[in-house]
Amino acid sequence: MLPGWQVFGLVWFGQLVSLIGSGLTRFALGIWIFQQTGAATQLGLVLLCAYLPGILISPWAGVVADRRSRRWVMILSDSAAALATGCVVGLLIFDRLEVWHLYLTASVSSIAEAFQWPAYVATTTLLLPKQHFGRASGLTNINMAAAQLVAPVLGGLLLVTIQLTGVLLLDFATFLVAVSILLVIRFPKVKSSVSGQAIIDSFISKVAYGWQYIAARPGLLSMQILIAFGNLGVGTIQVLFIPLLLSFSSVTIVGTVISLGGSGMLLGGLVMSVWGGPRRLINGVYGAQLMQAVCLLVAGIAPSVNLITAATFFYFFSLPILMGCSQAIWQKKVPSGTQGRVFAVRRLIAWSTLPLGYFLAGILADRVFEPLLNLNGPLAASLGALLGVGPGRGIGLMLVAMGLSGILVTFAAYQYSHLRRVEDELPDRIV
Repeated sequence: MLPGWQVFGLVWFGQLVSLIGSGLTRFALGIWIFQQTGAATQLGLVLLCAYLPGILISPWAGVVADRRSRRWVMILSDSAAALATGCVVGLLIFDRLEVWHLYLTASVSSIAEAFQWPAYVATTTLLLPKQHFGRASGLTNINMAAAQLVAPVLGGLLLVTIQLTGVLLLDFATFLVAVSILLVIRFPKVKSSVSGQAIIDSFISKVAYGWQYIAARPGLLSMQILIAFGNLGVGTIQVLFIPLLLSFSSVTIVGTVISLGGSGMLLGGLVMSVWGGPRRLINGVYGAQLMQAVCLLVAGIAPSVNLITAATFFYFFSLPILMGCSQAIWQKKVPSGTQGRVFAVRRLIAWSTLPLGYFLAGILADRVFEPLLNLNGPLAASLGALLGVGPGRGIGLMLVAMGLSGILVTFAAYQYSHLRRVEDELPDRIV
C-alpha cells in the first residue's frame, strides 16, 4: 500500500479535477437558469434541491461511511453524481431541458455528496498524523478554491465555444478521472470504536449516536451553531450574487469577479496548508467568521464592481481558514471509528441553514427588499440616499443587514466559555 501522504495526494488530485468540472456546471447552469427565468427565486429553488436532500440524509450516510468501505462509498457516490449529469446532457441534446428537471438531478447529486463527504474526511484521519490535519484541511480547501477560481472564467469561455452541452460533458469526464483514481488505490481499514460498538446495534441507534456525541459536548455543538449562522450568509450569497452583479454589469464581469473571489479562496487555502492555523484553532474560527460578516456588509453598500470584488476576495479568503480550523478541531477530538457518524451530524447542523437561505433569499429579494429600494419605494428617500435606488439595491440592503447581524452574533459567541475553551475542555482522540 502507498504511504498515507501519497494516497491522500492522489485522492486530492482526483477530487480537484472533479470539483473543477462541477464548478463549470454550477456556473453555466446558474447563468442559464437566470437567463431563462429572470428571477432569483428559481435559482434559489435549484440550490435548495442541491443541498436539502443531502442534509436530511447525511446522518444515515455517516453510518454507511463508518460501516462500509469508505473507498467504495466514494466510488459509488461519484458515479451517482456522474449519472445525474449525464441525464441533464441527454435532456439538453433532445432539447427537453426545463428548470424543474434540475430540481431532480440536483437532488440526486446532493444525496451522492452526502455519502461522499464523511467518507472522504474520515479517511483523511487514518492516512495522516493529527499534527497535519490543519494542513490537510488547507489542501482540501485549495480544491474548492481552484474550482471557484477556474470555473467561472473557463465556464464563460466554454459557454460561448462549446455551449452548455459541452460544459456538462466535460464535467462528466472529470467524474471519470476521480473514480478511476479511487479504483486503483487502497485505504487503511477503519479501527472500530469499542465504546461506539457497545452502544449501537441498530441502524437508528447508530444514527442517533452522532447526535448524542455532539450534544454531550457543548463546545462542539455551539461551534456548529455559529458556523450554521454563517452558512445562512453563504446560502444568501449563492442565490443573490449573480442577480446583484447582473443588475449593473455583464456576464463577463460576473465570471471575473467570481474568479477573483476564487483566487482569495486559493490564497486562503495555501495559507492554511502552510500555516496549519493559529495555536488556538478556535480563534481562527472566530476571526474568519467576523471577516465574513464584514465582507457581507461591504458588498451591500454600493453597486461598485471594485468594492464587491474586494469583499468577495476576502470573504472567500476566510473560508478555508474557517473550515480548516473547525475541521482540525473535530478531527483531533473525535475517535476515528465514529467519525463518519459524528461528522455527518456535524454537517447536518452546520448546513441546516443553507436550505433556509436558498429558499428565503430569492423570495425576500424579489418580493420585499427590491421593492423597498425601487425608485419610488418606501425606503428610497431614507436608506436609498445611502445605498442607492433601483435594480439590485434591495439585494444590497439584505447583505448589509446580514453583515451587521453576523458581527453581533460573532461577538456574542465569543462570550460563551464552552466554545471559547473547546480545545481545553475536550481531550484529543486516542484512536
